[in-house]
Amino acid sequence: MIIKRRIITVVLTACVLLGLCAAAARGLSLDQEEGAKEADNSIFGHRETLYLWYTDEALTDYLNSVAVSYNEYQSEARVIPVYTSGSEYLEEINQASLHSEEIPDLYIVSNDSLEKAYLAGLASEIRLPEGVLSASQFFPEAALHAVTYHDKQIGYPLYFETSSFLYNKTYLEDWARAQIEAEMDMEQAQAAEAALAENGAEAAETEAATAEDMPLPDESEVAARVEDALPKTIDDILAFADVYDAPEQVEAIFKWDVSDIFYNYFFVGNYIDVGGSAGDENDSIDIYNEDAIRCMRVYQNLNQFFSIDTQESSYADILQDFIDGRIVYTVVTTDALAKIEEARENGAFQYEYGTSLIPDVNDELISRSLSVTQCVVVNGYSVHKETANDFAVFLSCYHADNLYDRTGKMPARSGIGFANENAKAFVGEYEKSIPNPKMIGTSNYWVEMEIAFARIWKGGDANTELKALSEKIMTQVKGEPYTEELIDLPEETEPDTEEEMEEFQEEE
Repeated sequence: MIIKRRIITVVLTACVLLGLCAAAARGLSLDQEEGAKEADNSIFGHRETLYLWYTDEALTDYLNSVAVSYNEYQSEARVIPVYTSGSEYLEEINQASLHSEEIPDLYIVSNDSLEKAYLAGLASEIRLPEGVLSASQFFPEAALHAVTYHDKQIGYPLYFETSSFLYNKTYLEDWARAQIEAEMDMEQAQAAEAALAENGAEAAETEAATAEDMPLPDESEVAARVEDALPKTIDDILAFADVYDAPEQVEAIFKWDVSDIFYNYFFVGNYIDVGGSAGDENDSIDIYNEDAIRCMRVYQNLNQFFSIDTQESSYADILQDFIDGRIVYTVVTTDALAKIEEARENGAFQYEYGTSLIPDVNDELISRSLSVTQCVVVNGYSVHKETANDFAVFLSCYHADNLYDRTGKMPARSGIGFANENAKAFVGEYEKSIPNPKMIGTSNYWVEMEIAFARIWKGGDANTELKALSEKIMTQVKGEPYTEELIDLPEETEPDTEEEMEEFQEEE
């Protein structure tokens, strides 16, 4: 442990200093550089060198800064961050572990690679040092599930990616003011009519003159109205679209990237299970079920209201449309905040905006987003596992406060404040999210699910598509042909006439 070793180091350092003083007394003189090298490499003053590998260049300055802080914090080890851009990241780590003198002692990797890393011996079970709070005090449950493999914690959550709901706050505030003013006008008109009926024309004129001096809507009332108007379900978005008198530049009330599973998955995330809570159980797969079918039917029906071409759908273009004021609502990942703020600084974004949890599918079906967690892993081949574990704790638990400010990455650690209040919605969404599964046997699940979403959006039968997807994934996992029993779930139809509505209500 760091604390115990620091006490030993103090004693040993004192011994070294006494030895140097004695040498000086005997008239020995050493060149400064050679003396520093000898002290550093002596049996008493040796410093372990930890190599930390990572693949995202945006982390370079931050990791170098943390490494310097750690080197100053203790005197037993130094950390050298190593950036690598190789496409076969784990294979490169494996080769370096087997054949290099500079073995990567720890590395940052996506949680969906943890099973592969563990089975290859590249990830070891880790434990918080004695005296350190439990992991649940540092991280939300979703983060801990992300780094758990067969009940073993084999990484420390560092930062995450998930989706959230983004809205043009200026448009909603303008709408709220117009609503409040219309209500005030209605109240005054009704008061004038009452005055006319009771006291004649003169009283009505007095009431009308009073109306002209009515104050503007209170901003706190506007804010409350906006808060109430934020959609809780997809149905709320549709209802708002029916009554909203959009400004001329608005081209869509709600638009998102329907071609990317990351922005779509919230529709079925709560009802599809791939690997259990930690995404590591081959016998816990449930893709084809009634709720998932219902969710995908709702998704398909949205194409009638928000016609979006999957071939032309692009997240970058949609985010730019939002910045340009052409969209009221959309679904974004954490990168959107930095891009919007940059656009605000250069004058390209001239609105206020806000974020919130993604609306539920409807009053009965709950939404749940997908998340990916980047974690710090201690290499099973490292000969400095204990020290590497100490640094991983230092990095993920105690030095994550400025991670977002320095890199734009959302820290997985709980309880961190943000200068941009809109970051909080992503934290809330992450806490209830579905971690990306880590099973090797389902590695193509996302590609297949994305294909199923595209087919359903274009009119494919949700029941048929989910059944086929489940059979393909289950066949891969079980290693033999698998057939799902057909779920007989008729399409739900809305009553068209008053008569049908009455019959429908009686049946209910």
